[in-house]
Amino acid sequence: MAVLRTLTRSAKPSFWPRFENTGWSLHPIHTQEKARLRFFGSHCRAVLSNVGAPSPPTFRLQSEIFFRPLSPTPRAFGAPVPTTPAPAAPARLRPSRVRHTVLGFAATLAIVTYVDRVCIAQAAPFIQAELKLSATQMGVAFSAFSLAYALFEIPGGWLGDLIGPRKVLMRVVVMWSVFTAATGYAWNLASLMVARFLFGAGEAGCFPNLTKAFMIWLPAAERTRAQAVMWLSARWAGAFTPLLVIWVMSWLSWRNTFVLFGAMGVVWAIVFYSSFRDRPQDHPGVNSAELELLRGNHAAGPTQPRVPWAKLARSRTVWLLWVQYFCLTYGWYFYVTWLPTYLRETRGLELNQNAFMFWLEGILSGHLAPDTARKVLVAALAGIPLFFGGLGCIVTGFVTPRLTRLLRDVARTRRLLALVGFSTASVLLVSSFYIGDPLLAMVAMGLASLGNDLTMPGSWSTCMDVGGSYAGTLSGSMNMMGSFGAMLAPLVIGMILDFTGRSWAVTFWISGTIYFLGGICWLFLDPVTPITAEENPT
Repeated sequence: MAVLRTLTRSAKPSFWPRFENTGWSLHPIHTQEKARLRFFGSHCRAVLSNVGAPSPPTFRLQSEIFFRPLSPTPRAFGAPVPTTPAPAAPARLRPSRVRHTVLGFAATLAIVTYVDRVCIAQAAPFIQAELKLSATQMGVAFSAFSLAYALFEIPGGWLGDLIGPRKVLMRVVVMWSVFTAATGYAWNLASLMVARFLFGAGEAGCFPNLTKAFMIWLPAAERTRAQAVMWLSARWAGAFTPLLVIWVMSWLSWRNTFVLFGAMGVVWAIVFYSSFRDRPQDHPGVNSAELELLRGNHAAGPTQPRVPWAKLARSRTVWLLWVQYFCLTYGWYFYVTWLPTYLRETRGLELNQNAFMFWLEGILSGHLAPDTARKVLVAALAGIPLFFGGLGCIVTGFVTPRLTRLLRDVARTRRLLALVGFSTASVLLVSSFYIGDPLLAMVAMGLASLGNDLTMPGSWSTCMDVGGSYAGTLSGSMNMMGSFGAMLAPLVIGMILDFTGRSWAVTFWISGTIYFLGGICWLFLDPVTPITAEENPT
Protein backbone atom coordinates (compact mmCIF):
# COMPACT_ATOMS: atom_id res chain seq x y z
CA MET A 1 0.00 0.00 0.00
CA ALA A 2 1.42 3.31 -1.07
CA VAL A 3 0.71 6.26 1.19
CA LEU A 4 1.47 9.93 0.54
CA ARG A 5 1.24 12.37 3.44
CA THR A 6 1.38 16.14 3.00
CA LEU A 7 0.99 18.64 5.80
CA THR A 8 0.18 22.21 4.77
CA ARG A 9 -1.48 25.30 6.16
CA SER A 10 -3.75 25.73 3.11
CA ALA A 11 -4.68 23.01 0.65
CA LYS A 12 -3.79 24.52 -2.68
CA PRO A 13 -0.92 27.04 -2.32
CA SER A 14 1.51 24.68 -0.57
CA PHE A 15 0.42 21.25 -1.59
CA TRP A 16 -0.72 21.80 -5.19
CA PRO A 17 2.59 22.82 -6.85
CA ARG A 18 4.35 19.82 -5.29
CA PHE A 19 1.51 17.50 -6.27
CA GLU A 20 0.98 18.52 -9.89
CA ASN A 21 4.48 17.45 -10.82
CA THR A 22 3.71 13.89 -9.82
CA GLY A 23 1.38 13.38 -12.76
CA TRP A 24 -1.93 13.33 -10.88
CA SER A 25 -5.12 14.93 -12.32
CA LEU A 26 -8.83 15.33 -11.51
CA HIS A 27 -11.13 12.41 -12.37
CA PRO A 28 -14.35 10.75 -11.11
CA ILE A 29 -14.04 8.62 -7.97
CA HIS A 30 -13.20 4.97 -8.56
CA THR A 31 -15.43 2.53 -6.72
CA GLN A 32 -12.43 0.65 -5.31
CA GLU A 33 -10.81 3.81 -3.99
CA LYS A 34 -11.26 5.68 -0.73
CA ALA A 35 -10.01 8.98 0.54
CA ARG A 36 -9.72 10.42 4.01
CA LEU A 37 -9.47 14.07 4.83
CA ARG A 38 -8.56 14.96 8.41
CA PHE A 39 -8.51 18.48 9.74
CA PHE A 40 -6.36 19.56 12.71
CA GLY A 41 -7.12 23.18 13.65
CA SER A 42 -6.23 25.41 10.71
CA HIS A 43 -4.09 22.68 9.15
CA CYS A 44 -5.21 19.84 6.97
CA ARG A 45 -3.72 16.45 6.44
CA ALA A 46 -4.40 14.77 3.11
CA VAL A 47 -4.06 11.06 3.00
CA LEU A 48 -4.32 9.32 -0.33
CA SER A 49 -4.55 5.58 -0.21
CA ASN A 50 -4.45 3.05 -2.95
CA VAL A 51 -6.70 0.19 -1.95
CA GLY A 52 -6.61 -2.87 -4.13
CA ALA A 53 -4.06 -2.19 -6.81
CA PRO A 54 -3.93 -1.73 -9.79
CA SER A 55 -6.60 0.94 -9.18
CA PRO A 56 -4.94 4.39 -9.00
CA PRO A 57 -5.09 6.41 -5.82
CA THR A 58 -7.72 9.10 -5.31
CA PHE A 59 -7.99 12.27 -3.31
CA ARG A 60 -11.48 13.54 -2.37
CA LEU A 61 -12.58 16.88 -1.05
CA GLN A 62 -16.19 17.44 -0.02
CA SER A 63 -17.51 18.13 -3.54
CA GLU A 64 -16.39 15.06 -5.48
CA ILE A 65 -12.83 16.39 -6.05
CA PHE A 66 -10.06 13.81 -6.37
CA PHE A 67 -6.83 12.98 -8.13
CA ARG A 68 -5.84 10.29 -10.57
CA PRO A 69 -2.52 9.78 -12.36
CA LEU A 70 -2.20 11.00 -15.93
CA SER A 71 -0.20 7.88 -16.72
CA PRO A 72 -0.50 4.36 -15.37
CA THR A 73 2.80 4.72 -13.46
CA PRO A 74 3.25 7.78 -11.17
CA ARG A 75 6.47 9.74 -11.68
CA ALA A 76 8.84 10.99 -9.05
CA PHE A 77 8.74 14.50 -7.75
CA GLY A 78 10.31 16.98 -10.15
CA ALA A 79 9.89 14.75 -13.22
CA PRO A 80 8.66 16.59 -16.31
CA VAL A 81 5.01 16.28 -17.10
CA PRO A 82 4.20 15.31 -20.70
CA THR A 83 1.87 17.70 -22.43
CA THR A 84 -1.10 15.88 -23.85
CA PRO A 85 -3.56 18.03 -25.85
CA ALA A 86 -7.02 18.06 -24.32
CA PRO A 87 -9.62 16.31 -26.44
CA ALA A 88 -11.86 18.66 -28.38
CA ALA A 89 -15.31 19.18 -26.89
CA PRO A 90 -17.97 17.48 -28.97
CA ALA A 91 -19.96 19.87 -31.18
CA ARG A 92 -23.41 20.68 -29.85
CA LEU A 93 -26.09 18.96 -31.91
CA ARG A 94 -28.42 21.43 -33.58
CA PRO A 95 -32.14 20.57 -33.49
CA SER A 96 -33.61 19.34 -36.73
CA ARG A 97 -36.46 21.38 -38.23
CA VAL A 98 -39.12 18.79 -38.89
CA ARG A 99 -41.51 20.67 -36.58
CA HIS A 100 -41.54 23.57 -39.04
CA THR A 101 -43.03 21.33 -41.71
CA VAL A 102 -46.08 20.95 -39.46
CA LEU A 103 -46.69 24.70 -39.71
CA GLY A 104 -46.27 24.41 -43.48
CA PHE A 105 -48.89 21.67 -43.62
CA ALA A 106 -51.26 23.76 -41.47
CA ALA A 107 -50.86 26.91 -43.58
CA THR A 108 -51.36 25.08 -46.88
CA LEU A 109 -54.37 23.18 -45.54
CA ALA A 110 -55.90 26.45 -44.30
CA ILE A 111 -55.52 27.77 -47.84
CA VAL A 112 -57.11 24.65 -49.37
CA THR A 113 -59.92 24.83 -46.81
CA TYR A 114 -60.90 28.39 -47.62
CA VAL A 115 -60.48 27.95 -51.37
CA ASP A 116 -62.93 25.04 -51.24
CA ARG A 117 -65.24 26.94 -48.90
CA VAL A 118 -65.32 30.29 -50.71
CA CYS A 119 -65.38 29.12 -54.33
CA ILE A 120 -69.11 28.40 -54.21
CA ALA A 121 -69.82 32.09 -53.57
CA GLN A 122 -68.27 32.97 -56.93
CA ALA A 123 -70.02 30.10 -58.68
CA ALA A 124 -73.41 30.80 -57.07
CA PRO A 125 -74.88 32.86 -59.98
CA PHE A 126 -73.97 30.12 -62.46
CA ILE A 127 -75.34 27.39 -60.17
CA GLN A 128 -78.60 29.29 -59.69
CA ALA A 129 -79.01 29.81 -63.43
CA GLU A 130 -78.27 26.21 -64.43
CA LEU A 131 -80.17 24.48 -61.61
CA LYS A 132 -82.98 27.06 -61.66
CA LEU A 133 -82.70 27.89 -57.95
CA SER A 134 -84.26 30.87 -56.20
CA ALA A 135 -82.30 33.02 -53.76
CA THR A 136 -83.94 31.19 -50.84
CA GLN A 137 -82.98 27.80 -52.25
CA MET A 138 -79.42 28.98 -52.82
CA GLY A 139 -79.36 30.20 -49.21
CA VAL A 140 -80.45 26.73 -48.07
CA ALA A 141 -77.53 25.21 -49.99
CA PHE A 142 -75.14 27.67 -48.33
CA SER A 143 -76.59 26.83 -44.91
CA ALA A 144 -76.23 23.06 -45.37
CA PHE A 145 -72.47 23.44 -45.09
CA SER A 146 -72.68 25.58 -41.92
CA LEU A 147 -75.13 23.22 -40.23
CA ALA A 148 -72.83 20.21 -40.73
CA TYR A 149 -69.82 22.27 -39.71
CA ALA A 150 -71.53 23.17 -36.42
CA LEU A 151 -72.72 19.64 -35.66
CA PHE A 152 -69.46 17.81 -36.39
CA GLU A 153 -66.88 20.20 -34.97
CA ILE A 154 -66.76 18.75 -31.45
CA PRO A 155 -66.89 15.09 -32.68
CA GLY A 156 -64.06 15.83 -35.11
CA GLY A 157 -61.86 17.22 -32.36
CA TRP A 158 -62.71 14.34 -30.03
CA LEU A 159 -61.77 11.82 -32.72
CA GLY A 160 -58.37 13.50 -33.07
CA ASP A 161 -57.78 13.05 -29.35
CA LEU A 162 -58.75 9.39 -29.68
CA ILE A 163 -56.80 8.18 -32.72
CA GLY A 164 -54.45 11.08 -33.49
CA PRO A 165 -54.54 13.96 -36.02
CA ARG A 166 -52.68 12.05 -38.74
CA LYS A 167 -55.47 9.57 -39.41
CA VAL A 168 -58.27 12.07 -38.82
CA LEU A 169 -56.88 14.80 -41.09
CA MET A 170 -56.14 12.36 -43.89
CA ARG A 171 -59.70 11.05 -43.75
CA VAL A 172 -61.56 14.33 -43.38
CA VAL A 173 -59.51 16.09 -46.10
CA VAL A 174 -60.18 13.26 -48.55
CA MET A 175 -63.84 13.30 -47.51
CA TRP A 176 -64.41 17.00 -48.05
CA SER A 177 -62.34 16.98 -51.27
CA VAL A 178 -64.55 14.24 -52.69
CA PHE A 179 -67.69 16.23 -51.88
CA THR A 180 -66.15 19.45 -53.18
CA ALA A 181 -65.81 17.65 -56.49
CA ALA A 182 -69.32 16.20 -56.06
CA THR A 183 -70.69 19.77 -55.93
CA GLY A 184 -69.76 20.01 -59.58
CA TYR A 185 -72.01 17.02 -60.34
CA ALA A 186 -75.12 18.32 -58.55
CA TRP A 187 -78.26 18.17 -60.70
CA ASN A 188 -80.87 19.68 -58.38
CA LEU A 189 -81.27 21.35 -54.99
CA ALA A 190 -81.36 18.08 -53.03
CA SER A 191 -78.11 16.75 -54.51
CA LEU A 192 -76.45 20.14 -53.97
CA MET A 193 -77.55 20.20 -50.31
CA VAL A 194 -76.25 16.67 -49.68
CA ALA A 195 -72.88 17.50 -51.25
CA ARG A 196 -72.49 20.71 -49.23
CA PHE A 197 -73.62 19.06 -45.98
CA LEU A 198 -71.06 16.25 -46.27
CA PHE A 199 -68.45 18.78 -47.34
CA GLY A 200 -69.12 20.71 -44.11
CA ALA A 201 -68.96 17.54 -42.02
CA GLY A 202 -65.46 16.90 -43.36
CA GLU A 203 -64.17 20.44 -42.87
CA ALA A 204 -65.41 20.46 -39.26
CA GLY A 205 -62.44 18.29 -38.24
CA CYS A 206 -59.81 20.52 -39.83
CA PHE A 207 -58.87 23.23 -37.35
CA PRO A 208 -59.35 21.22 -34.11
CA ASN A 209 -56.91 18.60 -35.42
CA LEU A 210 -54.42 21.16 -36.70
CA THR A 211 -54.45 22.65 -33.22
CA LYS A 212 -53.87 19.16 -31.83
CA ALA A 213 -50.87 18.78 -34.15
CA PHE A 214 -49.47 22.09 -32.89
CA MET A 215 -49.79 20.86 -29.30
CA ILE A 216 -47.75 17.77 -30.18
CA TRP A 217 -45.11 19.22 -32.48
CA LEU A 218 -44.43 22.79 -31.37
CA PRO A 219 -42.88 24.17 -28.18
CA ALA A 220 -45.24 26.35 -26.16
CA ALA A 221 -43.43 29.53 -27.21
CA GLU A 222 -44.09 28.84 -30.93
CA ARG A 223 -47.78 27.91 -30.79
CA THR A 224 -49.32 31.40 -30.75
CA ARG A 225 -47.28 32.47 -33.75
CA ALA A 226 -48.28 29.28 -35.53
CA GLN A 227 -51.98 30.00 -34.93
CA ALA A 228 -51.52 33.54 -36.29
CA VAL A 229 -49.83 32.24 -39.45
CA MET A 230 -52.52 29.60 -39.95
CA TRP A 231 -55.46 32.01 -39.61
CA LEU A 232 -53.78 34.68 -41.69
CA SER A 233 -53.31 32.07 -44.42
CA ALA A 234 -56.99 31.13 -44.16
CA ARG A 235 -58.26 34.71 -44.35
CA TRP A 236 -56.02 35.73 -47.20
CA ALA A 237 -56.76 32.54 -49.08
CA GLY A 238 -60.41 33.56 -48.94
CA ALA A 239 -59.44 37.03 -50.13
CA PHE A 240 -57.66 35.80 -53.26
CA THR A 241 -59.98 32.89 -54.02
CA PRO A 242 -62.44 35.05 -56.01
CA LEU A 243 -59.66 35.98 -58.45
CA LEU A 244 -58.51 32.36 -58.59
CA VAL A 245 -62.03 31.13 -59.35
CA ILE A 246 -62.53 33.71 -62.08
CA TRP A 247 -59.23 32.71 -63.67
CA VAL A 248 -60.01 28.98 -63.49
CA MET A 249 -63.55 29.48 -64.76
CA SER A 250 -62.19 31.34 -67.76
CA TRP A 251 -60.75 27.97 -68.79
CA LEU A 252 -63.17 25.49 -67.22
CA SER A 253 -66.86 25.31 -66.50
CA TRP A 254 -68.08 25.86 -62.94
CA ARG A 255 -68.57 22.11 -62.60
CA ASN A 256 -64.99 21.22 -63.56
CA THR A 257 -63.72 24.04 -61.34
CA PHE A 258 -65.08 22.21 -58.29
CA VAL A 259 -63.47 18.98 -59.51
CA LEU A 260 -60.09 20.71 -59.81
CA PHE A 261 -60.30 22.22 -56.33
CA GLY A 262 -61.30 18.85 -54.91
CA ALA A 263 -58.19 17.27 -56.44
CA MET A 264 -56.01 19.78 -54.57
CA GLY A 265 -57.17 18.40 -51.24
CA VAL A 266 -56.51 14.80 -52.24
CA VAL A 267 -52.92 15.67 -53.19
CA TRP A 268 -52.43 17.41 -49.83
CA ALA A 269 -53.78 14.39 -47.94
CA ILE A 270 -51.40 11.99 -49.70
CA VAL A 271 -48.32 14.14 -49.03
CA PHE A 272 -49.38 14.79 -45.43
CA TYR A 273 -50.07 11.16 -44.54
CA SER A 274 -46.73 10.02 -45.94
CA SER A 275 -44.73 12.73 -44.12
CA PHE A 276 -46.50 13.42 -40.81
CA ARG A 277 -46.35 11.32 -37.64
CA ASP A 278 -48.50 11.64 -34.54
CA ARG A 279 -45.41 11.43 -32.32
CA PRO A 280 -42.11 13.25 -33.04
CA GLN A 281 -40.10 10.23 -31.86
CA ASP A 282 -41.66 8.17 -34.66
CA HIS A 283 -40.44 10.53 -37.41
CA PRO A 284 -37.12 9.45 -38.99
CA GLY A 285 -36.03 13.03 -39.60
CA VAL A 286 -36.23 14.17 -35.97
CA ASN A 287 -32.92 14.15 -34.10
CA SER A 288 -32.34 13.97 -30.35
CA ALA A 289 -31.93 17.76 -30.01
CA GLU A 290 -35.35 18.43 -31.52
CA LEU A 291 -36.87 15.72 -29.35
CA GLU A 292 -35.42 17.53 -26.35
CA LEU A 293 -37.21 20.72 -27.44
CA LEU A 294 -40.48 18.80 -27.56
CA ARG A 295 -39.86 16.75 -24.43
CA GLY A 296 -42.79 18.31 -22.55
CA ASN A 297 -45.29 17.57 -25.32
CA HIS A 298 -47.50 14.52 -25.28
CA ALA A 299 -49.14 12.91 -28.29
CA ALA A 300 -52.21 12.00 -26.30
CA GLY A 301 -53.92 14.80 -24.41
CA PRO A 302 -54.73 14.50 -20.73
CA THR A 303 -57.90 12.79 -19.67
CA GLN A 304 -60.69 15.31 -19.81
CA PRO A 305 -63.21 15.69 -17.02
CA ARG A 306 -66.88 15.07 -17.59
CA VAL A 307 -68.33 17.92 -19.63
CA PRO A 308 -69.99 20.31 -17.13
CA TRP A 309 -72.90 21.32 -19.33
CA ALA A 310 -75.10 22.25 -16.37
CA LYS A 311 -72.45 24.57 -15.00
CA LEU A 312 -71.95 26.19 -18.40
CA ALA A 313 -75.68 26.61 -18.94
CA ARG A 314 -76.08 28.42 -15.60
CA SER A 315 -73.33 30.95 -16.31
CA ARG A 316 -74.40 34.39 -17.55
CA THR A 317 -70.91 34.98 -18.93
CA VAL A 318 -71.08 31.82 -21.02
CA TRP A 319 -74.43 32.78 -22.52
CA LEU A 320 -73.20 36.27 -23.38
CA LEU A 321 -70.07 34.76 -24.91
CA TRP A 322 -72.18 32.46 -27.06
CA VAL A 323 -74.51 35.25 -28.19
CA GLN A 324 -71.75 37.71 -29.11
CA TYR A 325 -69.95 35.06 -31.18
CA PHE A 326 -73.21 34.16 -32.93
CA CYS A 327 -73.61 37.86 -33.83
CA LEU A 328 -69.98 38.07 -34.95
CA THR A 329 -70.21 35.09 -37.29
CA TYR A 330 -73.62 36.05 -38.66
CA GLY A 331 -72.27 39.37 -39.89
CA TRP A 332 -69.01 37.96 -41.21
CA TYR A 333 -70.55 35.11 -43.19
CA PHE A 334 -72.06 37.55 -45.68
CA TYR A 335 -68.54 38.05 -47.08
CA VAL A 336 -68.08 34.40 -48.06
CA THR A 337 -71.58 33.69 -49.36
CA TRP A 338 -73.67 36.51 -50.84
CA LEU A 339 -71.07 39.27 -51.35
CA PRO A 340 -70.05 38.28 -54.93
CA THR A 341 -73.72 38.15 -55.94
CA TYR A 342 -74.33 41.56 -54.36
CA LEU A 343 -71.37 43.05 -56.27
CA ARG A 344 -72.54 41.63 -59.60
CA GLU A 345 -76.09 42.88 -59.13
CA THR A 346 -75.29 46.34 -57.79
CA ARG A 347 -71.64 47.38 -57.96
CA GLY A 348 -70.78 45.67 -61.23
CA LEU A 349 -72.49 48.45 -63.17
CA GLU A 350 -70.82 51.23 -61.14
CA LEU A 351 -67.16 50.47 -61.75
CA ASN A 352 -66.80 53.37 -64.16
CA GLN A 353 -67.73 55.77 -61.33
CA ASN A 354 -64.25 55.35 -59.85
CA ALA A 355 -61.35 56.72 -61.89
CA PHE A 356 -58.88 54.12 -60.67
CA MET A 357 -61.25 51.22 -61.37
CA PHE A 358 -62.08 52.67 -64.81
CA TRP A 359 -58.36 52.94 -65.60
CA LEU A 360 -57.68 49.41 -64.34
CA GLU A 361 -60.57 48.04 -66.39
CA GLY A 362 -59.07 49.64 -69.48
CA ILE A 363 -55.72 47.95 -68.86
CA LEU A 364 -57.31 44.55 -68.24
CA SER A 365 -59.47 44.89 -71.35
CA GLY A 366 -56.28 45.03 -73.39
CA HIS A 367 -55.44 41.48 -72.27
CA LEU A 368 -58.84 39.99 -71.49
CA ALA A 369 -62.29 40.04 -72.97
CA PRO A 370 -64.29 43.04 -71.64
CA ASP A 371 -66.72 40.77 -69.79
CA THR A 372 -63.86 38.81 -68.18
CA ALA A 373 -62.07 42.02 -67.22
CA ARG A 374 -65.17 43.23 -65.41
CA LYS A 375 -65.52 39.89 -63.61
CA VAL A 376 -61.90 40.14 -62.45
CA LEU A 377 -62.50 43.60 -61.02
CA VAL A 378 -65.64 42.47 -59.22
CA ALA A 379 -63.77 39.46 -57.81
CA ALA A 380 -60.96 41.75 -56.61
CA LEU A 381 -63.52 43.91 -54.81
CA ALA A 382 -65.00 40.81 -53.19
CA GLY A 383 -61.61 39.92 -51.73
CA ILE A 384 -61.10 43.26 -49.96
CA PRO A 385 -63.13 42.43 -46.80
CA LEU A 386 -61.32 39.13 -46.28
CA PHE A 387 -57.95 40.77 -46.86
CA PHE A 388 -58.69 43.46 -44.27
CA GLY A 389 -60.11 40.84 -41.94
CA GLY A 390 -56.76 39.03 -42.00
CA LEU A 391 -55.19 42.18 -40.58
CA GLY A 392 -57.67 42.41 -37.69
CA CYS A 393 -56.09 39.71 -35.53
CA ILE A 394 -52.61 41.13 -36.18
CA VAL A 395 -53.74 44.58 -35.06
CA THR A 396 -55.32 43.13 -31.92
CA GLY A 397 -52.17 41.19 -31.07
CA PHE A 398 -50.11 44.37 -31.41
CA VAL A 399 -52.45 46.68 -29.51
CA THR A 400 -53.64 44.43 -26.66
CA PRO A 401 -50.46 44.28 -24.51
CA ARG A 402 -49.87 48.02 -24.84
CA LEU A 403 -53.47 48.87 -24.03
CA THR A 404 -53.40 46.52 -21.04
CA ARG A 405 -50.34 48.27 -19.65
CA LEU A 406 -52.08 51.62 -20.11
CA LEU A 407 -55.43 50.60 -18.57
CA ARG A 408 -53.94 48.11 -16.08
CA ASP A 409 -56.97 45.89 -16.53
CA VAL A 410 -57.28 42.91 -18.88
CA ALA A 411 -61.08 42.87 -18.65
CA ARG A 412 -61.36 46.54 -19.57
CA THR A 413 -58.99 46.07 -22.50
CA ARG A 414 -61.03 43.20 -23.92
CA ARG A 415 -64.31 45.06 -23.50
CA LEU A 416 -62.91 48.17 -25.18
CA LEU A 417 -61.54 46.30 -28.19
CA ALA A 418 -64.76 44.30 -28.55
CA LEU A 419 -66.94 47.42 -28.36
CA VAL A 420 -64.76 49.24 -30.89
CA GLY A 421 -64.74 46.20 -33.17
CA PHE A 422 -68.48 45.55 -33.10
CA SER A 423 -69.37 49.26 -33.39
CA THR A 424 -66.99 49.73 -36.32
CA ALA A 425 -68.35 46.65 -38.07
CA SER A 426 -71.97 47.77 -37.53
CA VAL A 427 -71.60 51.37 -38.68
CA LEU A 428 -69.26 50.79 -41.62
CA LEU A 429 -71.13 47.77 -43.00
CA VAL A 430 -74.37 49.75 -43.23
CA SER A 431 -72.56 52.86 -44.51
CA SER A 432 -70.85 50.91 -47.28
CA PHE A 433 -74.21 50.31 -48.94
CA TYR A 434 -74.85 54.06 -49.30
CA ILE A 435 -71.39 55.04 -50.62
CA GLY A 436 -71.66 55.58 -54.35
CA ASP A 437 -68.00 55.03 -55.25
CA PRO A 438 -67.57 51.24 -55.56
CA LEU A 439 -63.94 51.19 -54.44
CA LEU A 440 -64.55 53.42 -51.41
CA ALA A 441 -67.62 51.35 -50.56
CA MET A 442 -65.55 48.17 -50.49
CA VAL A 443 -62.83 49.83 -48.44
CA ALA A 444 -65.52 50.75 -45.90
CA MET A 445 -66.72 47.15 -45.94
CA GLY A 446 -63.12 45.98 -45.54
CA LEU A 447 -62.72 48.14 -42.44
CA ALA A 448 -65.98 46.67 -41.15
CA SER A 449 -64.42 43.22 -41.59
CA LEU A 450 -61.30 44.40 -39.78
CA GLY A 451 -63.50 45.55 -36.90
CA ASN A 452 -65.15 42.12 -36.96
CA ASP A 453 -61.79 40.39 -36.49
CA LEU A 454 -60.67 42.82 -33.77
CA THR A 455 -63.02 40.97 -31.43
CA MET A 456 -61.89 37.41 -32.25
CA PRO A 457 -58.70 37.14 -30.12
CA GLY A 458 -60.55 38.55 -27.10
CA SER A 459 -63.32 35.99 -27.53
CA TRP A 460 -60.91 33.05 -27.63
CA SER A 461 -58.81 34.41 -24.75
CA THR A 462 -61.98 34.77 -22.69
CA CYS A 463 -62.74 31.09 -23.30
CA MET A 464 -59.40 30.17 -21.76
CA ASP A 465 -59.76 32.44 -18.73
CA VAL A 466 -63.43 31.80 -18.04
CA GLY A 467 -63.39 28.09 -18.87
CA GLY A 468 -60.26 27.22 -16.90
CA SER A 469 -59.93 23.43 -17.02
CA TYR A 470 -63.00 23.39 -19.30
CA ALA A 471 -61.51 25.87 -21.81
CA GLY A 472 -61.63 23.34 -24.66
CA THR A 473 -65.27 22.56 -24.06
CA LEU A 474 -66.21 26.23 -23.78
CA SER A 475 -64.31 27.32 -26.89
CA GLY A 476 -65.80 24.43 -28.88
CA SER A 477 -69.32 25.33 -27.78
CA MET A 478 -68.70 29.00 -28.61
CA ASN A 479 -67.49 28.11 -32.10
CA MET A 480 -70.51 25.86 -32.54
CA MET A 481 -72.81 28.76 -31.71
CA GLY A 482 -70.93 30.85 -34.24
CA SER A 483 -71.45 28.14 -36.83
CA PHE A 484 -75.20 28.31 -36.21
CA GLY A 485 -74.96 32.03 -37.01
CA ALA A 486 -73.08 31.13 -40.18
CA MET A 487 -75.87 28.68 -41.05
CA LEU A 488 -78.64 31.22 -40.43
CA ALA A 489 -77.11 34.24 -42.22
CA PRO A 490 -77.18 33.02 -45.86
CA LEU A 491 -80.63 31.50 -45.41
CA VAL A 492 -82.11 34.71 -43.96
CA ILE A 493 -80.45 36.86 -46.62
CA GLY A 494 -81.83 34.66 -49.40
CA MET A 495 -85.34 34.86 -47.93
CA ILE A 496 -85.12 38.64 -47.59
CA LEU A 497 -84.06 38.99 -51.21
CA ASP A 498 -86.99 36.87 -52.40
CA PHE A 499 -89.63 38.54 -50.21
CA THR A 500 -88.47 42.14 -50.71
CA GLY A 501 -87.78 42.09 -54.43
CA ARG A 502 -83.97 41.98 -54.11
CA SER A 503 -83.70 44.72 -51.48
CA TRP A 504 -80.06 44.55 -50.41
CA ALA A 505 -80.48 47.51 -48.07
CA VAL A 506 -82.62 45.42 -45.70
CA THR A 507 -79.94 42.72 -45.49
CA PHE A 508 -77.29 45.31 -44.62
CA TRP A 509 -79.41 46.90 -41.89
CA ILE A 510 -80.19 43.54 -40.31
CA SER A 511 -76.53 42.51 -40.30
CA GLY A 512 -75.53 45.90 -38.89
CA THR A 513 -78.12 45.60 -36.12
CA ILE A 514 -76.92 42.11 -35.20
CA TYR A 515 -73.35 43.42 -35.01
CA PHE A 516 -74.58 46.15 -32.65
CA LEU A 517 -76.27 43.59 -30.39
CA GLY A 518 -73.00 41.66 -30.21
CA GLY A 519 -71.28 44.77 -28.88
CA ILE A 520 -74.01 45.25 -26.25
CA CYS A 521 -73.20 41.78 -24.88
CA TRP A 522 -69.71 42.94 -23.95
CA LEU A 523 -71.08 45.65 -21.65
CA PHE A 524 -72.31 42.91 -19.31
CA LEU A 525 -69.76 40.17 -20.03
CA ASP A 526 -67.08 39.38 -17.43
CA PRO A 527 -64.17 38.16 -19.60
CA VAL A 528 -61.76 37.08 -16.85
CA THR A 529 -63.61 35.46 -13.92
CA PRO A 530 -63.65 31.64 -14.14
CA ILE A 531 -67.04 29.94 -14.02
CA THR A 532 -65.98 28.11 -10.85
CA ALA A 533 -65.46 31.46 -9.12
CA GLU A 534 -68.94 32.59 -10.19
CA GLU A 535 -70.52 29.79 -8.18
CA ASN A 536 -68.12 29.93 -5.21
CA PRO A 537 -67.29 33.60 -4.57
CA THR A 538 -64.68 34.20 -1.93
